[in-house]
Amino acid sequence: MNLSLVVLIVLGVVVLIVLGVFISFFSVWLRAWLAGAYVSPLNLVAMRLRQVPYGLVVDARITARKAGIDISIDEIEAHYLAGGNVIPTVQAIIAAQKAGIALNWQRACAIDLATKGSGKSVVEAVRTSVDPKVIDCPNPESGRTTIDGVAKDGIQVKVKARVTVRTNLDRFVGGAKEDTIIARVGEGIVTTIGSAETYKIVLESPDAISKNVLHRGLDVGTAFEILSIDIADVDVGENIGAKLQEAQAEANKNMAQAQAEIRRAAAVALEQEMKAKVQEMQAKVVEAQAEVPQAMAEAFRQGRLGVMDYYRMENVQADTSMRSSIAHPEGKK
Repeated sequence: MNLSLVVLIVLGVVVLIVLGVFISFFSVWLRAWLAGAYVSPLNLVAMRLRQVPYGLVVDARITARKAGIDISIDEIEAHYLAGGNVIPTVQAIIAAQKAGIALNWQRACAIDLATKGSGKSVVEAVRTSVDPKVIDCPNPESGRTTIDGVAKDGIQVKVKARVTVRTNLDRFVGGAKEDTIIARVGEGIVTTIGSAETYKIVLESPDAISKNVLHRGLDVGTAFEILSIDIADVDVGENIGAKLQEAQAEANKNMAQAQAEIRRAAAVALEQEMKAKVQEMQAKVVEAQAEVPQAMAEAFRQGRLGVMDYYRMENVQADTSMRSSIAHPEGKK
């Protein structure tokens, strides 16, 4: 009797637990069943044990089913566990189907995971594929408002461009994004302006810039297809050629001044050297003149010079000094 009572109590507890679990999942299970997207209670319990928001997963399956897209509950749960956004991914597939774009669940999940943390979404990728978007070139957030190029005549040309692109879903995963498009378009514009003979050509036909850049195949390897490149504004900037010539002239002037200073310093050094040599020669002359009285004294002692000879030499020196005084009065030379 006691054993039967215990068995009944255990069975009652089990039934209550099963009933409680069923009641907790009943609304979700019933909503899926009524929507034609049946999910077994065991799947709901398994998702609960795996800490998966089964209500969100079921809602995603219902949304897909109502749009005529059959996605299994396991596929949706796997995408959630991988870190994806299940509702936007389902919405992207529905939008692609309505627009006639081939997009399966696996590719949509790959695009969703690729855009995670980038501020983009798979829904935006599909929407851009249907409704092309316009990219400003250069990007105003970069701090620059124009793309500047210099024509062959040295005149600067400032250009603003707008690039119309459409998402290429086949290349979206692993393809370069908007920054690459902006960089390539900017490079093409600068190259086109630089190849122009004069800035007037650029002003006369700005559409030539867009045509030339568009034919360069700038969307290769990117996640977009460039539809058009439109020149929004063209302005004339500074005369870069004249500024470069002015800077070159200033540099040449400074170089010439430096070379002249070098020559002046060399001339001053040479002048000082010559003055030193003159002083040296004068010292030798003074030294030689100092030897004359000594030689005369020696000549007196040896008898080679007489008194009368000395007086005659004095007279000659006096006559020479007098003639110099007459030729150069008041000490002028």
